[in-house]
Amino acid sequence: MTLTRRTLILLAAGGSAALMLGALAFQHLGGMAPCNLCIWQRYPHVAAIAIGAVALALPRAGLAGLGALAALTTAGIAGYHTGVERGWWEGPSSCSAGNAAGLSSDELFDRIMAAPLVRCDEVPWEMLGLSMASWNMVASLALAALWIMAARRG
Repeated sequence: MTLTRRTLILLAAGGSAALMLGALAFQHLGGMAPCNLCIWQRYPHVAAIAIGAVALALPRAGLAGLGALAALTTAGIAGYHTGVERGWWEGPSSCSAGNAAGLSSDELFDRIMAAPLVRCDEVPWEMLGLSMASWNMVASLALAALWIMAARRG
């Protein structure tokens, strides 16, 4: 069975919409406030949804390429977030604990008081050993593949 370009775009944009609905459900129904990196992962999904709507109205292969770029962008942010969660590298100082070595007690206190309520370097939820950021990366890579398939059919 060969999927049409339109079907691929619907699946890709719909996948981003489903991921956004899931993130909003975790936030508003599950009470899990997002960290800064979680929020950053949402923007490319919103862009992919908008690109999908435009691509369905204006059948141009370049738009599907932009959808792939949006999906790859969110996958990249999610991959970075996964590394922060696992301690592979430090995250942005705006949402990570960072290294406290060498700080005076006053500097440490100031850092604690300025720390965000939701940290990027903590995993609030896991399934099969993967965090939400990790699952978002995997799903976004699959969505990017759909976008690329749609672009090739343009």
